[in-house]
Amino acid sequence: MSTTWIKEQLSIFAKGITMGAVNAVPGISGGTIAMITGIFERIVNSLKSFDLSAAKMLLKGNFREFARHVDLVFICNIILGHVIAIVSLAKLFKVLFQDYPHYIWAYFFGLVLASVFFLGKTIEKWRISSVAYFLAGTAIAVYISVAAPGTENDSVWYLMLCGAIAICCKVLPGTSGAFVLILMGNYELIVIDSINNWRFEILLPVGIGIVAIFPFSRFLSWMLERFRNSAISLLTGFILGSLLTLWPWKEKITETLGKKEVITGYEWYLPQMNIEFAIALVLCILGFFTIYLIEMLAKKIKDK
Repeated sequence: MSTTWIKEQLSIFAKGITMGAVNAVPGISGGTIAMITGIFERIVNSLKSFDLSAAKMLLKGNFREFARHVDLVFICNIILGHVIAIVSLAKLFKVLFQDYPHYIWAYFFGLVLASVFFLGKTIEKWRISSVAYFLAGTAIAVYISVAAPGTENDSVWYLMLCGAIAICCKVLPGTSGAFVLILMGNYELIVIDSINNWRFEILLPVGIGIVAIFPFSRFLSWMLERFRNSAISLLTGFILGSLLTLWPWKEKITETLGKKEVITGYEWYLPQMNIEFAIALVLCILGFFTIYLIEMLAKKIKDK
């Protein structure tokens, strides 16, 4: 193993951790991080390679050929980074959202705002169709942001559906799998309760639903190959529209259903010009420059 190969794997692992960390936050997509760090298409191509050819290689015992075919080392690095980040940060995020909501939302708002700019730069030429897809993506994301969340449901079929929809949204830039789980009513059950308490009766059905990522990745790869500009325009719109969800100054609208209090929406408001706003603004700028540094680092690695 060369030093260059080890450095590359560590870099991929770090990106997996970053993707996992932001995927645990409602409103932010790990796919956004993958897109701006240059590994989005590689992830999609790796996932779509889990096909009949891969199955035949496994059955014949051609493990090395299988590993090359599906880019196994790469995708395992990403998955491992995801798992470590989600498990280790679940408790931390719970505390941050309870005690410092404005600050953490402000930082993530800056992250995603920068993503709109850098992802939009990758569109080769803005045509009328590109603008239309961009506006459509923005409108869809805004609708998701203002839609009323559902109620918690721990039935097996619904948990499988949550897993399928959330994993597809985790891959797409700008469409947060965590926030979709909020809309479906199961964010706290799956992301916080089941992970912190290792509730396998919840995690197993969700894991089965995650298998949906393989056919979805084939469709996404086809879109990027055949209609790249339109696909990137749509994804950029998704990211822009998701900023509404990340606006730091909002109040939860809740209702008591049965014995549980559930979120049914948000009420947005403008901040007061005080020290809290100043700190939040600094964190927002810091979030923006975090993405700027990631982008510059990715460009430097690519040039090498």
